[in-house]
Order: sequence, then structure tokens, then C-alpha cells
Amino acid sequence: MKIHAAEYVLPISSDPVRNGAVVIDGERIAAVGTRDDIVSQFPSADVTDHGNAAILPGFVNCHSHLEITSMRGALDDVEHDFSAWLLKLNGLRADLSDDDIIAAAVAGATEGAQAGVTCFGDIGRMGHAGLHALKTVGLRGIVFQETEFSPDNRTADEDFLKLATKYEELKREETELVRLGLSPHSPYTVSSRLFEMIAQYAILNRVPLTIHAAESADEHELLSQGTGFFEGIYEKFGVEWESPHCTPIEYLERLGVLSTQPLLAHCVKVSDSDIKKIAANGAKIAHCPKSNAKFGHGYAPFEQFLDAGIATGLGSDSVASNNVCDMLEESRFAALIARNREGSQRFITAKQMLETATLGGAIALGLDALIGTLSTGKQADIAVVSLVHTAQQPVNDIHTALVFASNARDVAMTMVAGRVVYDSNAA
Repeated sequence: MKIHAAEYVLPISSDPVRNGAVVIDGERIAAVGTRDDIVSQFPSADVTDHGNAAILPGFVNCHSHLEITSMRGALDDVEHDFSAWLLKLNGLRADLSDDDIIAAAVAGATEGAQAGVTCFGDIGRMGHAGLHALKTVGLRGIVFQETEFSPDNRTADEDFLKLATKYEELKREETELVRLGLSPHSPYTVSSRLFEMIAQYAILNRVPLTIHAAESADEHELLSQGTGFFEGIYEKFGVEWESPHCTPIEYLERLGVLSTQPLLAHCVKVSDSDIKKIAANGAKIAHCPKSNAKFGHGYAPFEQFLDAGIATGLGSDSVASNNVCDMLEESRFAALIARNREGSQRFITAKQMLETATLGGAIALGLDALIGTLSTGKQADIAVVSLVHTAQQPVNDIHTALVFASNARDVAMTMVAGRVVYDSNAA
């Protein structure tokens, strides 16, 4: 057994513990409490004292695209135009070799580990790149194999067979830490028939799904009116596609996709009715405030998600649209824009943000029985954040010190299933 002690321990499931400690027995947490109590209970255990630091559950980044990490900053010149950004992204991706994509994914996973991220919900066109990256770095996660551009019902059978075959092949590469899911990319890139086939397959085989949904004004215009940029793309490539003349969330409900309880990424352009539908179906949300803001998409109504009882986690999205994978910075930004959003009814607290960045993400990925809190019996997925920087002092409230005065560079150690995957002292 090993004991990790620090000035603060934040179980998330209970109040912070001053001068606290966590006991780790193999892959699992054996006990949490004050240092004095823990040391007296486990006198023969080795003790690592992290000093002026906080021990908390590892951060869960529930929406990322690790395989395009090499595009950091490469698309910033067109970020003001989401449609142009998508076109340039696909052009750059086509020029990357398989080895390039795998190397980018490993670099992204490494960046996450150095930022205290212990679990990813990662989407990739080349699913084995994400699987390889998480396994190489030693992280936990669900890798969602993404559909290719497939909005035409005429090719749905072929599109589904291709996706299912790839999924079944990748399924063999699952481990105890890394699982596989599917990602029908979005309501405007997946045909209605293919959506229905994927939903049925997911329900029968208990496959987790994630979908980009209600992300942009262009998407909303296409789904609700059948006009705009994406309609022009369909015409250019001879795609047959008929607008459902409803919101993206209503569309997913009509197709039976919401009944699979998918993880919906973004949800910026959602109505009160949409939020009720998401909650009623037990779907989850990956909130990506920095990526949304960088594109100018608007403010997702984060506090309404929480008030509706929707399981909500944080996502950095790709570094091509965010530039960094830093869940403390994401938490800070999420709190600030939620407070400043027109129509906001209350202040989101630092404590709520830490809950969202840890337990919220775990619930959103369906992994909360294993991770998300420092609780006896759960997996030892832990982040240690140093509090020694002058800019963090004095610590009058540990939650605000972490959310409003700390960032990824303050992470001192990251552990997954009892194994250290990053140690700043060894870096």
C-alpha cells in the first residue's frame, strides 16, 4: 500500500480535507482521510508527501480529437468562418500519413496526462490512433470511432457496413482502461437512415455513442430551414438530403437516437424544449466553452444543463480549435462565461466547476462507478496540483485557488489505476 498526502485532499463526493491523505492499494483507493488518521491506520505503508498541493480525482476530458493535435494553430486564420475551418481541416487531414496521425494522438494524450487528465472521451476518424495513444501513455478513456461524410440515404447500407466492420476490428483492441464507442459525427454529415441503423446497433450491442449536436448557426439553419452553407455543399457533391425543419435535438429524438442516451458535444444552439428532451431521454452533454467561443458560436446554457439534471462534463475539443488541453483553464473559462451569459440566472461556483471537470465527466462517459471521486473502492485515478506559485497565494478557498488561480502547468503528478503516468519531478 502507498499513502499520498497533501495540504488539501478533495474527494469531490465530500468536503475537502485539510492535511489529508489517500491510501492506494494496487489499482484502487483503499481509504481517504486526514493524514494523521490514515498514517495511524496504515503504519507500514510508504508515504509520499506532496506538501503544499491538492490531491483530487483526475480530470475527465470528455470531448477531444487527439489525432489532429498536429494542427494546433494551423487553422486559426479561418476560425472566424466555421465552414471554411471544416474544409481546411479535411484538406490538412488528407495530407497526413497514418504515422503522422498516430504521433499526433500520442502527443495529445501526453499533453493531457501532463495537465492532470486521466480519462478522455476521444473521437477519431482513425480510431486505432486514439486507442494506441491512450494505451501508450497509460490513460483511461473511450475512443469513439467516427463516421466519414455520409449524409445521403442512398449509401446508408454501405456506410453502416464500413463503420460496423471497422468497429468490430477495433473492438479487439479494447483493454480494461480503454473502451470503444461510435460517433455518428453530426446531424448534417450522417444520413437519417444511417443514424437509425447506428442507434439500433448501439442499443442491441450496448455501444456508447457521442455526437456533435446543435453546435453552430449553420447547422441550425440547415436543420430548421434547409438552407445555408451545408445545403450548398450537398448540391456541389450531388447529395440527396431533405431538411427535417426542426432543431437538431428534435431531429435526433425523431430518429430514436436520443433514446441511446448519447453524449452530445457542444449543444450551443438549444432551446428550453431541447434541454427538456435531452434530460427526458437521459442523454448527456460535453460542454466545450473555449472551443465554442473561439469559433464565435455563442454561449451554451451550462447552468440550465445542470439545473435540468443533465449529466454534463467538460471537453477541450481539439487543440486545432482550442489550442490547449487544460481542464483547469477550461473550468475557469466555463465559470466566467456562464456568469456573464445574457439570461444567466445564477453564478456557477468554482466548486461546481471542479465537480463538472471530474465527476461530471465520469458520469457523462458512464464511468462514474469507477472514477470521478476519491472514494474507497474506486480506481486510483488521481491528479496532484501544486499550490506553491506566488500567483496562487494565499489559499483562502481551495476550490477558487484551483479554478481561478491555477492551470495545467501547476499539475505535479497524474496517476491512472494506481500507476503514475506523469511526474513533474521526473519530467
